[in-house]
Amino acid sequence: MGHMNVRVYVEKQMEGLAVFAHALGMPHAFRQNAPSTIVPVDQHIRFVREVLPGRPLSMKGCLVELGEADAVVYQELRHADGQLAAAFRTRIMHIDTAGREPFAWGKSVRAAMADDMGTPPEEAAPRSIDPDAPGLPYDEINIDRPQGLGVSCIGKGAVPPQHLDVHGRMAPPWVIGRVSDSVPNLLFNWRKNVAAAAGDLRMGAAVLEYRMRYHDMPEAGDLFELYTGLGGVQGKTHSLIHWLMDPVSGKPWATGQATAITLDLDARKAIPAPASALEELERLAPKGLSI
Repeated sequence: MGHMNVRVYVEKQMEGLAVFAHALGMPHAFRQNAPSTIVPVDQHIRFVREVLPGRPLSMKGCLVELGEADAVVYQELRHADGQLAAAFRTRIMHIDTAGREPFAWGKSVRAAMADDMGTPPEEAAPRSIDPDAPGLPYDEINIDRPQGLGVSCIGKGAVPPQHLDVHGRMAPPWVIGRVSDSVPNLLFNWRKNVAAAAGDLRMGAAVLEYRMRYHDMPEAGDLFELYTGLGGVQGKTHSLIHWLMDPVSGKPWATGQATAITLDLDARKAIPAPASALEELERLAPKGLSI
């Protein structure tokens, strides 16, 4: 497609979070032997304008909410001309690195956080996905559900060591990255047919909005399987529900929802899918999953 992959956006978001941790008096958070760290547990991303390789970007952020051991961080990427490229709203959890249990913010950190509260700009507001909508309880997310609905496994593998963070767990950019890598296994030919029906256009795809819930991060060698079903169709967009599962325990590593389009690579505009293609999409990705 020529633009930055979703994985790279999250890499930049996580690097920005590490910089922010220093400003909050937590320089240890992303070091190997840290007693505590910060992890995302629920993240909303809105992709507003494409980012092409080599183009300058800048990031700013603030805190939106503050809890006993969690907080909501807003981060944004802007182009050199000031236009918004992407916006992130991430609920982070302060955890101890040994047991990965919630760990209350220290007094000095809370005092620093009070100086960084702010309000995200209206142009960055979520559109097609509600980041505050209740998600399924952990105990209700089991691999038996997609298998029982006939939802296909579109990607599987074992976590390689180069995909781990400094604490030995799969890094968030690679969670969304493995989902992104797997979606063409489901939709490449479908998108190609949609582009052909619209006049044999050069076909691509783009995600407009995303929500990821991180339930339990795998370690090196852990297996994963990705099950993807259809959330719905509205206008030129379609919504996909992703369940990244542990096939050994049957429990979730992460669940997510993405709003996407089939893209005309020359006009850089969405290609509408005909009714027959939407029927085919529901056959390929049955409904029934939720985040």
